[in-house]
Parts: sequence; C-alpha cells; structure tokens
Amino acid sequence: MLITNVRPWGQSPVDIHIADGSITGISPHDPVLTGSGEVDGRGRLGLPAFSDVHVHLDSTRMGLPFREHTGAPGVWGMMLNDRNNWRKPEVPLSTTVALTLERMIAHGTTRVRSYAQIDVDCKLEKFEAVLAAKEKFASSAEVQIMAFPQAGLLIEPGTAHYLEEALKLGATVMGGIDPCQLDRDPAKHLDIVFGLAEKYQVDVDIHLHEPGHLAQFSAELIMERTRALGMEGRVTLSHAYELGNISDAATSRLMESMSALDISWATVAPAVSGKQFNLAAMTQAGIRVGLGEDGQRDYWSPYGNCDLLSRTWQLAFTHGLRQDELIEHAAAIATWGGATIMDRSLSRLASTADRPGFRVGDRADLVLLAGETVTSTVMDLGNDRTVIHDGRVVAEGLQLVT
Repeated sequence: MLITNVRPWGQSPVDIHIADGSITGISPHDPVLTGSGEVDGRGRLGLPAFSDVHVHLDSTRMGLPFREHTGAPGVWGMMLNDRNNWRKPEVPLSTTVALTLERMIAHGTTRVRSYAQIDVDCKLEKFEAVLAAKEKFASSAEVQIMAFPQAGLLIEPGTAHYLEEALKLGATVMGGIDPCQLDRDPAKHLDIVFGLAEKYQVDVDIHLHEPGHLAQFSAELIMERTRALGMEGRVTLSHAYELGNISDAATSRLMESMSALDISWATVAPAVSGKQFNLAAMTQAGIRVGLGEDGQRDYWSPYGNCDLLSRTWQLAFTHGLRQDELIEHAAAIATWGGATIMDRSLSRLASTADRPGFRVGDRADLVLLAGETVTSTVMDLGNDRTVIHDGRVVAEGLQLVT
C-alpha cells in the first residue's frame, strides 16, 4: 500500500509505504507519486489507530432503544441491575456485541481489550458472545478477552471454575475486582487471580474502585504478588482513580513501584472529585497509560458511543488540559499508549512530546482524520476517517469496508 499526502501528528505531508502490514518507508509528499493500493490522504492528519484497553463489550446496548436508567449505586447494585436485565433486549446479546465492535473499528479503534463478565448467573454466555465478535472481525481488529469476575470471586461459589473454563477457551487476560471492598478477603481473591494467571500464563488486569487508603492497600498487595511471581510487565490497574487522591508522598511511592514493576494504568477518564493521577507525571515516571470507553450505553450508564476520539476529548477535559502538547499527549495515550499495554514489546511513551507510530518497522495500524492540528481534531470529532489495520483499509467514513 501507498498512503499519499498524509500529515503524521499534524506535521508536514508525507507519503507512507507499507508492505506485509508494516511501514517500510516514509518520504516527503510527492504530488506525482502513485502506486498500487494507493490511499489518498488528502492532506488529512494521521495518528496511530486507537487502542481501547478497557471496554465491556459484553454489556452493551448499542443499536437498541434508550431505556430508563435503573441501576442502584455501587458496584454490587449496578451489577445486579445488569443481571436483572441483560437477557431482556430486543435482539440476542451476540448481535449487539458484534455491532458495538464493528462501530468501534469504523471509528478508528483496531486494538481492543474487552472484559467478558463471568459468574454463576451468566456462566460463559457473555464470554462466548465476545469471542464470536472477536472471530467475526479478526481481520479488522486485534481483540484480547479478559475473564472478568464482575460479581467478585468469593461471594458466589463456583465462579472461579467458570473463569478457568474461559481461560481454557482462549481468554488471554485474568481479571480481578476490588479485593477488599467487594470480596472482603484480598489475600484469597488475589490467590485465585494470580494463581490462574500463572497457571495459564496470561496477563492480569484488576478493577480498583476502592476508596483512598483501601485502594492503596490493595495496590500494594498486587505489587507484592507481581514482584514475587516475576510478573513484571504483565499487570494492569484499571480505574484506580483514588490512588492519585491520597497523600502526595504515598502517590509518588506507588508510581515508583508501578514503574519499577512495569504495572500499567488503564483509565476511562471519569469525572471524579479530588485529584487523579497526573498524566504527564505518569509518563515521565515510565508508566504505561491507556484509555478505554468502559461501558457502551449499557445497564450501568447511558454513556459510550464507540468513538475513542470522543473519549480522548473527555480525557483532556477531565484532566483540565489546555496546552496543545498535553492534548496531543492525551491522543498519544488513546492510540499508542494502549497499544503498549496490549503488546509490551512496544516502547512506552517517552514524554508528553513523544509522537510515535510512524517509524519504519511500526505496524501499519493507522487512522486518517480531518483536522488542522491534533487539538482541533480532538475538539471537532469529525467523521471523515480512514482506518487501516495491518496495512489494509478496514473502514472509510465510519463504515466498515467489506
């Protein structure tokens, strides 16, 4: 493929040569250059394709009518609301899961880490729906599936059995959730999470909604196990927004440990009270940071629109970013940052000025978007997009290319 007249990260126009799914050459734009498989960039801005590393494809209501929000406060109350309603939609779950993934790809996301809720109620039904969507769009996106105990590991006997079955069937990440607050037995909870991860040689990703020092305690236990089991570079903390809201000294120590153990952080850019992790400080410390949309118009909330560019806007907004370099850094987190969580062989972002994804040898997962600058693209959220995965156009104008 030859992509002509594209501006990587809003810089000068170039022509990009691609072979076997990778970038093989980049040269200043030549107006007379043509080639096979040519894609006319039309002077649009180029970014690495988006990487959604925290999405619940299994609870989506995308494409369905809006419904009244009936969820009760708290993780358990919201989980029960989902449990009471997820079998009632107008179409099968597999249809809405596939539609959601299709829309995500069409908007520019080609790397996805999706949760699949597994418990004694749904057993493997939600996992199987996510797995089917992954297989359906295997040529258009890379999807990792997490075996996720949304209802906890210990509250309902038998949950761990179904989680292990999912790992046998192809889940590549083992999930955990609020070891202290939900299951009230962090040692046993983490024994199961890390035990299954070690047995099946998969990554760990733990939801951490816990408040303040309770979240700090859970995080320290997770770090102890990461170090003891030699799982550096294989663990992610999701949400964990309270870890930036404890004392400055405690937050700094946690960040040092996360960097040393290569523990990454996945955020969904929530609107929270108090301080959050500072994005620039996380990158400066060498911590991998990725972005996700969380739920997609589901039984937890009406938010989510399958567009990680829109969530990039939210990331910049909730962190109070105004400088162009920092808003571009938010875009780097939403694209390359998440990619480095899914593939630890990729170099983590080096600074707030790092603009990766367009080097010779890089995987040709790109998105071309209208916009004068990266900041204007994030603000305007335009629909003129071309999505490229493994050196092949997979979507144009928010529609998948068949």
